[in-house]
Amino acid sequence: MTFYTSLSGLKAMQTEMGTISHNLANVATSGFKKSRTDFADVIASNLSTDPRKAIGSGVVVKTNTQQFTQGNLTSTGKALDLAISGDGFFAVKTGSLDGAVSFTRNGAFAVDVNRYVVDAQGSYLQAYPVDANGEVSATGVDGLQAIQIPAVNGVPIATENVSLNKNFSNAAVPPTVAFNRGNASTYNSSTSTRIYDEEGNAMTLTNYYVRQEDATGTPTNDWTVYSYVGDTQLLVGGAPSTTLSFDATGALATPTAPIDYDPFTPKGMTTTQPLAINFAGSTQTASPFSVQGKSQDGATVGEFTSVTVDKTGLLSAAFSDGAIVPLGKIPLAGFTTPEGLRQTGNSYWTSTAVSGVPMLSVAGDDGRGSVMSGTIEGSNVDITEELVGLIAAQRNFQANAKALDTSAQIATTIFNIRS
Repeated sequence: MTFYTSLSGLKAMQTEMGTISHNLANVATSGFKKSRTDFADVIASNLSTDPRKAIGSGVVVKTNTQQFTQGNLTSTGKALDLAISGDGFFAVKTGSLDGAVSFTRNGAFAVDVNRYVVDAQGSYLQAYPVDANGEVSATGVDGLQAIQIPAVNGVPIATENVSLNKNFSNAAVPPTVAFNRGNASTYNSSTSTRIYDEEGNAMTLTNYYVRQEDATGTPTNDWTVYSYVGDTQLLVGGAPSTTLSFDATGALATPTAPIDYDPFTPKGMTTTQPLAINFAGSTQTASPFSVQGKSQDGATVGEFTSVTVDKTGLLSAAFSDGAIVPLGKIPLAGFTTPEGLRQTGNSYWTSTAVSGVPMLSVAGDDGRGSVMSGTIEGSNVDITEELVGLIAAQRNFQANAKALDTSAQIATTIFNIRS
């Protein structure tokens, strides 16, 4: 019996050293949780055995318990590096969008080529769908979905109306040569306005203003306007220009309505686009030429610029048009007995009958922690503690080996006596 008692001690200490070695090997693994080996003694006895004379029969490994204490938090500054301050797990789908749900504390996420938010293994981060106000619109495990960040936002709108409110200087001197947009001395002033075609492509509308004079060379209150979109000259009823006229008070006399230009074909397009320019409110005064107001009714699509995640797990995307669009709210999973989760590698766990089913909640609710963006949770392994434990386990292993050796020597002595 002494032989098998010492052998059980050797096996138990070997298991503990294996557990400690595994902990030490993962000291730099993000989201890793260490384990602790617990033991139980073995007593070989029955009801007829005098309890004062019972002798133990060794030791067995009772459990290899995972320790879900918080690991060290490291700031990275990357928006999709997420850490949980407190209890909870991120939910991910492994293998494919329809894969099995696993749980992790490793929040090192990024955007893949298909613009899904994934971890280093390509597993898809799961979130609840939200409405335009960021309110959750579905719950439960069946309500989870992968987060895909759109490349653009909004619907392109072709510019059809432009408003230009200018002040023209009554001290301007009419040019002496014919208009040539490549020669700045042939016009008095110009303005540029960004407009859009039906696909949201930006174009530049440039207007050139030329003051007119009468037959005696005296400046008049009339201004000729030449308009171009890129290199395409806009026509008004087939004419290359239109005229703005001001009265003696400096107010715009004509035109009294927006100027409808002949439809033009934007560069790279096959369809024509109408355009009307409204100069209402423009004046002619002694002040220098200036732009008092400018607007247009077209719009382009916003291009994706950045992503943010708040402490409740709401993931939002920002676009170049200034729009901020909520894409999903990342829930945190909790378990009745997290120590019963099954480790599957790559810092993943799956639920078991021991752990219980996952209970999903928004960060901060039901005892869940908060989500920290720009932060990674490291391993919760303490090197010093593990090395001390390794030394103790090694000495225990040596002690059991010595007891086993002593048992063998005793058995040899007895065999020698009999012989």
